[in-house]
Amino acid sequence: MWLVDRLAEARIAEAQERGEFDELPGAGRPLALDDDSLVPEELRVAYRMLKNAGYLPPELELRREIAHLRQLLDSVVSEEERGHCARRLSVLLGRLGSHHGRTLSMAVQARYFSKLQDRLDGGGRE
Repeated sequence: MWLVDRLAEARIAEAQERGEFDELPGAGRPLALDDDSLVPEELRVAYRMLKNAGYLPPELELRREIAHLRQLLDSVVSEEERGHCARRLSVLLGRLGSHHGRTLSMAVQARYFSKLQDRLDGGGRE
């Protein structure tokens, strides 16, 4: 055992004897551990630190903003605001496609914009 390990263990034992761990929040309850089995073992600590710091990967941040804009489209009344939201949504969807190493095909874009225009005009919801 390394000297640092021994020192740390000794300090922990002393703190336990003094009762410093007795009144911690969540004492006696199981830990809520995230399932990180899909993350490579060598990256788990780094990913957990980033998550605890509130950092989201760019793709998830884009998806969050896209979901927010879609909710906004349901509640926006003015045509100017609707147009602004639709343009922003279009840009974000393009970025999301480029994060996956592809861009949306013209047919997919045309179908999406047709549905978006229908929604903006107050038509059916999908």
